[in-house]
Amino acid sequence: MPGPGAYWIAEEERKEILDAVESKYWFRYGDPENPNFKQKVYKLEQEFAQAFQCQHALATTSGTASLLVSLLALGIKPGDEVIVPAYTFVASYTSIIFAGGVPVLTEINDSLTIDPDEIRKKITPKTKAIMPVHMLGNPCQMDAILDISQQYGIPILEDACQAFGASWKGQNVGTLGDMGAFSLNFFKTITSGDGGLVATNQKDLYEKAFGFHDQGHLPNRTGVEVGNRLILGLNFRMNELTGAGALAQFRKLPALLTRLRELKGKLKSKLAELPGIRFRTINDEKGECGTLLTVIFDSAEMAKEIGAELGTGPIARSGWHVYSNMEHVGAHLASVGQPHGFGAYPKTDDLLLRSMNISVGVVDGGLGAGFGININSTDDEIEVIAQKFAAAYRKVQS
Repeated sequence: MPGPGAYWIAEEERKEILDAVESKYWFRYGDPENPNFKQKVYKLEQEFAQAFQCQHALATTSGTASLLVSLLALGIKPGDEVIVPAYTFVASYTSIIFAGGVPVLTEINDSLTIDPDEIRKKITPKTKAIMPVHMLGNPCQMDAILDISQQYGIPILEDACQAFGASWKGQNVGTLGDMGAFSLNFFKTITSGDGGLVATNQKDLYEKAFGFHDQGHLPNRTGVEVGNRLILGLNFRMNELTGAGALAQFRKLPALLTRLRELKGKLKSKLAELPGIRFRTINDEKGECGTLLTVIFDSAEMAKEIGAELGTGPIARSGWHVYSNMEHVGAHLASVGQPHGFGAYPKTDDLLLRSMNISVGVVDGGLGAGFGININSTDDEIEVIAQKFAAAYRKVQS
């Protein structure tokens, strides 16, 4: 049950990866004059920065690593608070925790992304960053969030891990705030199995993130270096094999997004014919990825019953994407005096109990999207899924 990019792994990926394999040089750094050094990771960073119109891009081992090095680059220290939605993948929280910060969970609205009005209520003197999550490929309401950032002087780290290629008013998400984090996990829009990227337009943040991802080094060494390191770092370097697969996938992103949006439009138009059907709010209809179609029902019972008919369930059941299902995160929040457990964020609880994801490109039971279509689905397959949903909907309504 992969993301859409995995369905399109083909000759392009084989060619890029085989080129790296046959070079026998798999480290991301090397002498540019060495013909065996294919520079796959470096090319990925360059092509990403050019396509997304950002000044700096950094490849990492995962979306989680991208979040962590970005938080460290922003200067998050023990006790600092980071505002983050109550509906997101567990890595949004754990990256804050491992940076030493305190996740301050915040209600979502019916776009299933963070509610800007709720952000204002959570700001304290300890607030040092805001992490909007472009959840399920839907851009957050970035104008309002950027206004808050400017008003209070709080930097923004966009979690774009589930929205690779989405945009807000024509600008790629992940490039609107101070920093952006992306994922290349198997279940995401495009994939290299695992991997990630960081985007920023600020040189100092790029250099800090680079150092944290590579033992304190400045960009972009060509060999072994000793000395001149200003910070302590870890190792979140992407290797050339991962970079090769990611490079081929990234080049497919425009075509992939066009296909996803076309498929979602077809499926949504069929379901829209059902009386009383309601979909989640899409903050930018042209800019969302189109990986999922989310229905919001009138009641939690209705969502549960329709889900049972279709072999799926409400989003509230989708594991480590729902704060109240994360017992380990809950225990940590309790230890730092933050609200936790079901009922702590009632608006979010209500929405997730009444909402159901239908797959379009991301086929992932962990997101509550085990029912639906995939990026290769035909019109006939879309019709079958639409009819199955309609039958379950009418049965429960009657």
